[in-house]
Amino acid sequence: MGTDSATPAGNPSDRPTRAGTTQRPAPGFPRRWWRFLAAHPPPGLARIADRWRSPLRGPWLTAVFGVVLLATLPLVIITGLLDYLAYGPQFGQALPRDVGWLRLPQFDWPTRPAWLFRLTQGLHVTLGIVLIPVVLAKLWSVIPKLFDWPPARSVAQVLERLSLLLLVGGILFQIATGLLDIQYAYLFGFDFYTAHYFGAWVFTAALVAHVALKLPRMLSALRSGPPRAALTTPRAATRPEPPDPDGLVASHPGPATVSRRGALALVGGLSLLLGALTVGQSLDGVWRRTALLLPRGRQPGEGPNGFPVNRTAAAAGVGAADAGPGWRVTLRAGERVVALDRAALLAMAQHTARLPIACVEGWSTVQTWTGVRLSDLAALVGAGTPASAHVRSLEKSGLFNQATLQANQVLDPDSLLALGVNGADLSLDHGYPARIIVPALPGVHCTKWVGEIEFRTRTDG
Repeated sequence: MGTDSATPAGNPSDRPTRAGTTQRPAPGFPRRWWRFLAAHPPPGLARIADRWRSPLRGPWLTAVFGVVLLATLPLVIITGLLDYLAYGPQFGQALPRDVGWLRLPQFDWPTRPAWLFRLTQGLHVTLGIVLIPVVLAKLWSVIPKLFDWPPARSVAQVLERLSLLLLVGGILFQIATGLLDIQYAYLFGFDFYTAHYFGAWVFTAALVAHVALKLPRMLSALRSGPPRAALTTPRAATRPEPPDPDGLVASHPGPATVSRRGALALVGGLSLLLGALTVGQSLDGVWRRTALLLPRGRQPGEGPNGFPVNRTAAAAGVGAADAGPGWRVTLRAGERVVALDRAALLAMAQHTARLPIACVEGWSTVQTWTGVRLSDLAALVGAGTPASAHVRSLEKSGLFNQATLQANQVLDPDSLLALGVNGADLSLDHGYPARIIVPALPGVHCTKWVGEIEFRTRTDG
């Protein structure tokens, strides 16, 4: 965007600062250190700084990108924290489990509306991807600030730079690790869930501090440049903004290679493109085939079981023999134990519900499930109104081979031990012989290949 190229650089000590103004030490800052730092910049710093010559850079364009992020990033943060709560941290099954004083208020995740988790997780992932061009454009607009020298003139500016470092580092870390996770490219040498959770808090704290420091300047910058003028001025008439105290305007601007209108259109177009290649993961039918950026969100096939699978039976180590005629689901409530095969389950009252299933990677789908209500199974084993239910899978290992369901999730009339989907038996990859389906529950806790359900009372802990 604009022109960024090198120009001959003279002696840095003979130059004004990059913004064309003379910087003075703030009161209280030792003058001798200021003079020493100002007189001894790193070799080549002035030449590097002069490479950033685009006339588009300035407070107004930076503020435009900033206000878009200020309006949308809180939604990404809030939906991410809500998704953490959906996993039931009170049962120790939200990751990371031990978050110390960063523990969120705990409450029973609701089952209504049934699409709640589908909405929060879909927004978190899709909006995070859509904002990538805006984040990069915002960083591009302020990159000359990296070459300010001296880097700080007061304690307050040191704190401002530190918040900026945490802000930029935090958002790049969250984007990079999030993208790798949804692509199933586990290249980290650390636990993704732990790093992403604590990284979110670091970024959020830095964002709050940065907004507190910069909001007045952002608002004044927006008022300084009428949008109509910026959006109607052609490239040939594009001129730099007036010099600003933050030094965002190039000291030696070159000719514009694109107008501000073109730059905003480019960033907006890239965001729309990423959105178009992402949103299909949350839509069924032909639109799912447009989810080119999400490997698990695409349509894997046709037929009643032709919808996305997060973890296949082969990956889970569950074979046809495990789900054969000898399979039983064991129901427990205190000392009472009941074992049922598929024939016994099919002989019970069947309930059908059209419910979504949504995955942490952001994809979701709505299917028609048929099976036995969990409340009926609880009554069968004498559990009455259980406080929770612990479900175990035939899956031998893995982070999600078991899950604890809250009372409202067990007793919801649409909560099922599903035996079929869309009028057909479940496929092995979708959890045959039986799987859990609960409204608004994260997909990985809709346990597949169920082997045991233990209904617990409050005194069971």
